Amino acid sequence: MDSLTCFITLLVLHSPTSAASQDYDLIILNGRVIDGSGNPWYQADIGVRDDRIIRIGNLSGEEAKRYIDARGLVVSPGFIDPHTHALRGIFDVPNAESALLQGVTTLTEGNDGSSPYPIDRHYADIQDLRISPNWAVFVGQGTIRQRVIGFGLRKASPQEMERMKQMVRDAMEQGALGISTGLFYVPGSFTSTEEVIQLSKVAAEYNGIYISHMREEAAQLIDSVQETIRIGEEAGIPVQITHHKVIGVENWGASVESLRLVDEARARGVDVTIDQYPYTASQTSINALIPQWAQAGGREEMLTRINSPETYSTIKNEVVAKILYDRGGGDPSNVFISRNSWDPDMAGKNLAELAIDAGLYPTPENAADVVFNIIRGGGATAVYHAIGPEDVDRIMQHPATAIGSDGPVGIFGEGAPHPRQYGTFARVLGLYVRERGILSLEDAIRKMSSQSARRLGIHDRGLITEGYFADIAIFDPDEIVDKATFEDPHQYAVGMKFVLVNGALVVENGQHTGARPGRILHGPGYLAEP
Repeated sequence: MDSLTCFITLLVLHSPTSAASQDYDLIILNGRVIDGSGNPWYQADIGVRDDRIIRIGNLSGEEAKRYIDARGLVVSPGFIDPHTHALRGIFDVPNAESALLQGVTTLTEGNDGSSPYPIDRHYADIQDLRISPNWAVFVGQGTIRQRVIGFGLRKASPQEMERMKQMVRDAMEQGALGISTGLFYVPGSFTSTEEVIQLSKVAAEYNGIYISHMREEAAQLIDSVQETIRIGEEAGIPVQITHHKVIGVENWGASVESLRLVDEARARGVDVTIDQYPYTASQTSINALIPQWAQAGGREEMLTRINSPETYSTIKNEVVAKILYDRGGGDPSNVFISRNSWDPDMAGKNLAELAIDAGLYPTPENAADVVFNIIRGGGATAVYHAIGPEDVDRIMQHPATAIGSDGPVGIFGEGAPHPRQYGTFARVLGLYVRERGILSLEDAIRKMSSQSARRLGIHDRGLITEGYFADIAIFDPDEIVDKATFEDPHQYAVGMKFVLVNGALVVENGQHTGARPGRILHGPGYLAEP
């Protein structure tokens, strides 16, 4: 469409009819409806009253307070992000533009084993804040273990185990979606498979799910997938392998085997699914380069080991190995600092550049010393370019894979973050659907909406169907694309024209309206107070 046609098409018209005689609050006319089920698109009008989709069909003779002419545009369910770290940013940016301008209408927090706790207090804080998207959380196994055991590298006692089970029980009754683990991170990494199974059984009693950042996504990827499937099978709980990827050049291609394991498990009745972000780089703490045993006991004990002549060389050798064969992708220049609160000037520089800045050759060994100095200074977050691109395509095309960002809410201009927080969903639609044809548009939208709604136990959302909540995204399929890059990450996606959350217009003509109609979406075990 040319600019004049687009302007006319996107006009929101006001009916002169009195409010008393109007049948709908809003009618979306002439849209190309992709309903989120995976079925082919069809053309229809959609009538919204209050927070619900009331009617789908020919509404040309019906009256409404407002109209949107969606001719030439796709009308889909609002997208549901099953894996975010949106607690980082939501209290600074409750409008959550980085999500809404991609069409994301529901965010989930509490992934990777780290969550707010207690859940009811957190939900009250979010409700008081008033935010634009809907909000739901998992309870983090790492958070629970830290509160009961700390950062110790040991098994839980029977008494500690009972206390942790009760904490999971409380969280589920307060509305958690399920339990998450970060078995790669301390203290989750110190947890036995059996301990995770016991806690997951509690979440299963409330029809929750188990979502896991597995122990390893590089050389031990297959072992980790097998462990994740075992947890689901023995705990009797639906399982999601979250942000599934293959790290380290030597390991690229391993998704062939990991997906075969998923298919075999599903064939024998294990309810295992996947989510994924569409990038070949990850983002997490710089501590990801430090062996987990060296982090036992917390920061002070880690620093003691790094500074100790007895353990320094052992730790350094393991850091070098991670740079060469794991998250470093074989070169210190693949590891970029994205955020450093104690030295903001580091943001955007890689370990090779930081070594040169320190007067050192950019070798993996010298990069390891740079890592130690960053940790001594207070730590940092880093982006790691080490994921296999063919694995990204293969995982995305698997029918059990949903789309999730793994990102926080974008605080515009702060640091040099991974672009996924601004671009994940638009990137799939623009690059992987329109430009590369990796997915059909219908299948991509299914992976962004109904698939996550079903998996998370979120009812009456994720589909365009009568009676469902009016969480709706309206976008130009020829224009939508991510703009954020690793070099210039603070750029909003383009092409999302209108977004409704609970029937309220949150994005209008590509701009956030300032509306904050988001709601708490409680998990299946929620026991409302009488």
